[in-house]
Amino acid sequence: MFFQVYGEHALIQWAMLLAVLAGLILWNEFARRTKLGGAITFFAIPIALTVYFVLIAIGARIGWDWAVNNQTHVYMNGWFHYAKLYAALTGCIGFMMIKYEWGIGAKHWFKPFPFIIVAINILIAVCSDFESAIMGWNKWWLSSEGVWLYGGWHNVFNGVAGLLNIFCMTAWWNVYPSKDRKDMIWADMTWVYILVYDIWNFAYTYNCLPTHSWYCGVALLLAPTIAAICWNRGGWIQNRANTLAIWCMFAQVFPLFQETFKDGFQAFNWAVLPVQYVNGIDTVTAIYAAAGGDAAATGTTIEAVGATAANPTMMLAISALALITNAIALCYILVQAKKRHINPYKEDVFVNQKYYKDAMARAEVNS
Repeated sequence: MFFQVYGEHALIQWAMLLAVLAGLILWNEFARRTKLGGAITFFAIPIALTVYFVLIAIGARIGWDWAVNNQTHVYMNGWFHYAKLYAALTGCIGFMMIKYEWGIGAKHWFKPFPFIIVAINILIAVCSDFESAIMGWNKWWLSSEGVWLYGGWHNVFNGVAGLLNIFCMTAWWNVYPSKDRKDMIWADMTWVYILVYDIWNFAYTYNCLPTHSWYCGVALLLAPTIAAICWNRGGWIQNRANTLAIWCMFAQVFPLFQETFKDGFQAFNWAVLPVQYVNGIDTVTAIYAAAGGDAAATGTTIEAVGATAANPTMMLAISALALITNAIALCYILVQAKKRHINPYKEDVFVNQKYYKDAMARAEVNS
């Protein structure tokens, strides 16, 4: 329905999805359970990668072949990917400060930090959705990463859904370390928020990261959700930040793992395209040819007709669903707040849910 995962490569495409999902879950467990695991994942590796990224940027400017043709420079050089990586890492480090009560992480005034960093990450995605609508309204347009995107109402719907999603986060000050110090607990971020966030974020990746969304829109969203539902209630936002940062680091260094080039070539046969590219790789190749081949520059637009036709149906459907579900969730929050005479951004809203009670049982509230 959403992806072209059938035919001769279907088995390897599904197998690699499961491999990525398992890898994210296991690496997150390594990162969250001990200080050493967190330090390696969110301090040592990012420092090494930052040096690597700077060297690539310098080398590319000088004209060194290894840097100019480096896959990170060629395919992941846009503002969004770096912004997302370092914003996610900032969240991971801040969450560690809260759960281990390091420095300002033990201060009450620092508790809204999770809300702030999540809101920033959402706004980054919202800007990307609106950018796509502006750059290619009912047309294909070439992003800075060399991906042909199709803009339209789906971007507008999902951009608004993202803005609503920010205000579906409740009880900004009520975050705590877990009793076992493995997690930061945000108990009022129950399955309600997880659901509406996942729908919105999947729609975002489907709209704006279409050639990657099989992995970053399915496996990457399932990993923290599975953990939160099955064994780590209250720790979803920490797990979401952890797995997002882990995936961003991997994808920034090895983009060819999932990449479909603008001329339709795929380095690995487990790369997956969504149904918006009507004839799969043939559609990508036709768009590239219509744009003038190598002469196509960032921002180039192509009419979606004939061999370059687009199928935006599922983008529109999932974006509309994101808008509707987030609007319903926000209305429910406001109704509950009025009914109980509370400020939903200072006090817990979902106190009657079993998920909330299970999460609070893990939290060290008096810390």
